Amino acid sequence: MSKMILVSACLAGVKCRYDGKSNKTESIVKLVEQGRAIAVCPELLGDLETPRDCCEIVADNSGLRVVSNKGEDTTSAYMKGAQKTLEIAKLVNADIAILQQRSPSCGCGKIYDGTFSRNIVDGNGFTASLLKQNGICVCNYENFNDYLNK
Repeated sequence: MSKMILVSACLAGVKCRYDGKSNKTESIVKLVEQGRAIAVCPELLGDLETPRDCCEIVADNSGLRVVSNKGEDTTSAYMKGAQKTLEIAKLVNADIAILQQRSPSCGCGKIYDGTFSRNIVDGNGFTASLLKQNGICVCNYENFNDYLNK
C-alpha cells in the first residue's frame, strides 16, 4: 500500500472551522483530488459541531486542557478527535500530516496562548502532538513541500 498524506479538512475546502468557514488552500485541494491525501477534521471526529465556540489550549495545575471562550472544558472531545485521527492515519498508512496552524487540534508549531487575545505561542494542538508521538511527520501548509520533497 502506498503512503497517504493526512490533511486538515479545512485546508481541503471543507467548511468545518469553528466559525463554519474553511482555510481552502489550492495545493492541498489538488493533493486530495489526485488521491494522494485524505482530509480529516479531528474536531468533527470528536463529535463537535460546526459552527462551535472558539477554543484554545490552556495550561493549569491539571495539565493541558481545551477550553471554549465561554469557559466550557472541551478537552475530552479534542482527545477523542485526536485518537480517531490517529486511527485513520494508521488505516491509510499516512506518514505525513499537513495541518492547519494555530488550531487546538491541528496546530503545528504555533497555537494560540489560551487567553483568547489572538496571541500566538510555540506549541502543538492535541492531534498534532499525538500524531508526532506516533511517528507521523507533522507540518503546516506553508512548509509541507519541504517534507514531500525529502
